[in-house]
Amino acid sequence: MGLALTNNTIDKYFGFLSRLDNSSKKRLIIKLTESIEEKQEVKISLKDLSGAWEDSRDTDEIINEIRNSRVDKQDNMEF
Repeated sequence: MGLALTNNTIDKYFGFLSRLDNSSKKRLIIKLTESIEEKQEVKISLKDLSGAWEDSRDTDEIINEIRNSRVDKQDNMEF
């Protein structure tokens, strides 16, 4: 929902805008036209956002890789 203007307010805007050069008026018309065109809503299903983990390794291999990739912060304290 947008802001509704009275005819009096629109006349005041038009009085100001009528002094613009033709190029500026055309750009303003394009912007206003684009703002009122109905936009196609993209519907996204939750199924599209989720998925199953796919991996050729078995569970134990994945767990071992995660554990082995951890860094012990105390070992890296060299100044």
